[in-house]
Amino acid sequence: MKWKFCLSTVFFFAFACMTMSAQQQPEKPDVYEQAEMEADRLQRILDLEDWQLFYVDSTLKHDFPAMMADYEELQKSKVANTAMYQAVQDKWMDQIDATYQKIFTQEQWTAYLKQGAGKAQKARAKRKAKAEGIK
Repeated sequence: MKWKFCLSTVFFFAFACMTMSAQQQPEKPDVYEQAEMEADRLQRILDLEDWQLFYVDSTLKHDFPAMMADYEELQKSKVANTAMYQAVQDKWMDQIDATYQKIFTQEQWTAYLKQGAGKAQKARAKRKAKAEGIK
């Protein structure tokens, strides 16, 4: 009888500890929350007007889920080549940057490029040139 009580107590505490640790792990933000966070970050950094923030937010809320849908298509097709996933990301990031260039003023665009987007664009161009050279 004592053993059953001790054993059940141990199981209860183990279950309680597992439940508490599962609750403490922060949830990853979904795609729309990520889009909002990125739009807010750009608004702070670039001092966007309200209309610009609206267009940035709308662009990201369209393009992020579309990029994820393309990823899911590759996963459903059981594609293991990471270069294909990178190509999908590059395609959507190029599209986002092209939209940003239409939305931002010249000063904002320059500041955006200096924040790291310029390096990312150059890296995408290198990958694209390398992929076209292989074909």
